[in-house]
Amino acid sequence: MVQKMNVESFNLDHTKVKAPYVRLAGVTHGQQGDVIHKYDIRLKQPNKEHMEMPALHSLEHLLAENVRNHLDHVVDLSPMGCQTGFYLAVINHDDYDGILDALEKTLQDVLNAKEVPACNEVQCGWAASHSLEGAQELARELLAKKDEWKEIFVD
Repeated sequence: MVQKMNVESFNLDHTKVKAPYVRLAGVTHGQQGDVIHKYDIRLKQPNKEHMEMPALHSLEHLLAENVRNHLDHVVDLSPMGCQTGFYLAVINHDDYDGILDALEKTLQDVLNAKEVPACNEVQCGWAASHSLEGAQELARELLAKKDEWKEIFVD
């Protein structure tokens, strides 16, 4: 038996999921009534494949900047250390289909991008590690499997 951990994703059986998917990973209630919904946006199959850092880094910049054009409730969008996906945290917004719609629009923005936002030494901590083409390929791959985003677990 595996010990229950404090981090939600450490309690997820990564051998039972089927990437790509978008999964509600947690809900946190604040003392003043605010509610944070955290989504697991998984692009790559855990322990089988991963995103290369320059592509992941650029996709992070593009998603984090552009998702806010389609969704007013964004708290944060950040990459997973395992390089298989991203976490999206939103406040006071529990519309799963709205999240999927905003993600699709944001990925279209990635495909239409001419440059990576904040890709310079003033605004980025590792500006040399970027790939717009790699980010766009990841976006194409994720969009091509849009119909599978709601299918989280292996049958």
